[in-house]
Amino acid sequence: MAKVFNVNGACRRDRHYMVDLGSRLEQVRRMVEDGEYFIISKARQYGKTTLLRALVEYLEEEYQVISLDLQNIESDEYINGSTFVRALTREINKKIRKTAVADGIKDWLHDLADSGERDVRMAEMFACFSEWCEQSVKPVVIVIDEIDTAANNQVFLDFLAQLRAAYLDSDKTAAFQSVILAGVYDVRNIRRKLRPEDEHKQNSPWNIAADFDVDMSFSSEDIAGMLKTYEADHNTEMNIQEIADLIYSYTSGYPFLVSRLCKLMDEKLVGTVDFKDRESAWTKEGVLEAVKRLVNEKNTLFESLIGRLNAYQELKEMIYLLLFQGQVILYNADDMATDMLLMFGFVKVEGGTVEIANRVFETRLYNYFLTQPEPRSRELRKMAVLDKNLFVQNGQLNMERILEKFVIYFNDIYGDQGQRFMEEDGRRYFMLYLKPIINGVGNYYVEAQTRNQERTDLIIDYRGAQFIIEMKVWRGNAYHERGEEQLINYLDYYHLKKGYMLSFNFNKNKEVGVKEIRFDDKILIEAVV
Repeated sequence: MAKVFNVNGACRRDRHYMVDLGSRLEQVRRMVEDGEYFIISKARQYGKTTLLRALVEYLEEEYQVISLDLQNIESDEYINGSTFVRALTREINKKIRKTAVADGIKDWLHDLADSGERDVRMAEMFACFSEWCEQSVKPVVIVIDEIDTAANNQVFLDFLAQLRAAYLDSDKTAAFQSVILAGVYDVRNIRRKLRPEDEHKQNSPWNIAADFDVDMSFSSEDIAGMLKTYEADHNTEMNIQEIADLIYSYTSGYPFLVSRLCKLMDEKLVGTVDFKDRESAWTKEGVLEAVKRLVNEKNTLFESLIGRLNAYQELKEMIYLLLFQGQVILYNADDMATDMLLMFGFVKVEGGTVEIANRVFETRLYNYFLTQPEPRSRELRKMAVLDKNLFVQNGQLNMERILEKFVIYFNDIYGDQGQRFMEEDGRRYFMLYLKPIINGVGNYYVEAQTRNQERTDLIIDYRGAQFIIEMKVWRGNAYHERGEEQLINYLDYYHLKKGYMLSFNFNKNKEVGVKEIRFDDKILIEAVV
């Protein structure tokens, strides 16, 4: 059976192209060896289940590992402690059927699972666990996946509290060598009352958890290693490191996005008009086409992200500030909104500031906000749709003409707006105008290093050609000249001869329009609105 790139469920090395998890597994093994209890808390489709499956195999020579999935426990089995004990021991029984567990322990676990109407307490289950750990030849490790399905249930929180108590008493009573929980939510952030009468005192039911610092994102080298395996099978003659670097530049190593781009190139591009074979698909042009398809498709990851924004208005507002107003948001570990954005995978922390996690998410989020304009901006978008054919000549984009038309329409529709409008919304309206023109053919992203309140560099890919547009708020001639110099340096970086500058100027004496300026061998097209 030929291997494929997998984006559905856990990956298996015999069936799927995968990155090498060896170094990550060894880091986790050392935590288990040290007797740590910890949580693998990562965003959706970040490779948690794949890591756990590989971890069970990696540890089984030294440890007896019991791997559970809370999705197998139904919601009505969290009604009370007895039903939960029966459900959990039932799942454990499935896992130990063919393992070297003492018969007395197996019988005890079976009795708990089949207790029927008898009232069983968690203390009895934990007594069984302790006896099991005492008798086992190998240290016992328990792994529990999908804890999010249970995090809102008081019974599960009681279970976490019992784990905590067993851990704290492990010097006197045998306990699990290690407990590993996995899910999106970090259960250390769950607060509950320790005693009903203690109304104001709150604490975590599992605050003994060690920090999990294993980097689960894929590096460019990780991606290259996976592509080498693929190349050995298919001989595409791709430039492996170049393709790996390009995939990383768009995904920042988010596992699902990496695999999805590879899957699109391997299964969807090959055989199309522009990519007749694998050799043509595994190129820079193939990656850009896969990115374009990815940011426009429906998938469970994007649906989850957008669902979070719709459910939490404060998250939506913070993302808007990052994208369109270029606000610098300093990381604050005590800020709940920032913590939630990190937990759900929207953002990352770089140099103490909060940034959108990757270019793919950024583009998808821009698209999300740009589809929700107010009435006057709908008119701007309508004009872009009507004029679309004017901007494409022989399959190539005429960016100068786009700027010329945008200046006219923008001043007609928004010319009476003031300084605050220019600063907060001007750049958004250019992107709103641009999107229907390149939609379906081209793609865009914002260069993170230049996204701030004064300047944004927009990079546009269209049929293999790149365009750089610096969008900025006018701050006087000196600042403007520095912007020109920065843009020229940027053109050198991208090996381009022509660049574009769009200035939002609230000076009453401004000169509206588009002009061409030459700097040595470079041409700048400057537009002022």
